[in-house]
Amino acid sequence: MKNSVSTTDVVREIVLPVCEQMDLTLWDVTFEKEGSEWFLKVLVEKKNGSIDINECEAFSRAIDPLIDEADPIDQSYYLEVGSPGLNRKLRLEEHFKRYIGEEVLVRLIRPLEDKRREVGGILKEYLKDSIVVAQDEDDIKIMLSDTAFVKLCDD
Repeated sequence: MKNSVSTTDVVREIVLPVCEQMDLTLWDVTFEKEGSEWFLKVLVEKKNGSIDINECEAFSRAIDPLIDEADPIDQSYYLEVGSPGLNRKLRLEEHFKRYIGEEVLVRLIRPLEDKRREVGGILKEYLKDSIVVAQDEDDIKIMLSDTAFVKLCDD
């Protein structure tokens, strides 16, 4: 990272206008190491439904030179453009708010008192630093800092 602004924030600013031009919605931008390689992942969706591989490819071609020109990343990396998919991970405030009432799976960093590392149920509430998941008669409040991930369940 070349300055105090995060890499993903810089990339988000670069790609948002392209999303608008192509009638896409930006779901998320992540910059992660997998093995020895770094991946810049840009997840987009169509405002009216699913996105296909040709649209992802066109979007990738449109943003690649803009990201190269801005040069927000010091090391080498691979650019991946794709759809967030049916089992999309919820990370941002707008993700959680959009899917209140939907079924989610939460993987925890540390097990709960009852030794469970996963909690499934209906996303009932989003609070700034936690979520509430409804399970049968019980509501479980989970700190977001205790989660490895929260994702939608497609079944």
